[in-house]
Amino acid sequence: MKNLSWFLIGVIGGFVVAHFMNKDPRGQEILADIDARISEFTGILGEAYRQQEARLADTSDD
Repeated sequence: MKNLSWFLIGVIGGFVVAHFMNKDPRGQEILADIDARISEFTGILGEAYRQQEARLADTSDD
């Protein structure tokens, strides 16, 4: 139960910090950079998944 409390405090604290960062122009730039990196990472993962799925579909057709 103690670990859950610390986890919730961390999540709520993160939201509060992100809210205050978003009010500052420099914070907006940092958050936009983080968002761009996350989008790039998820795009790479999605592309790799689609390639693997296509490769497995080709081998199952044989």
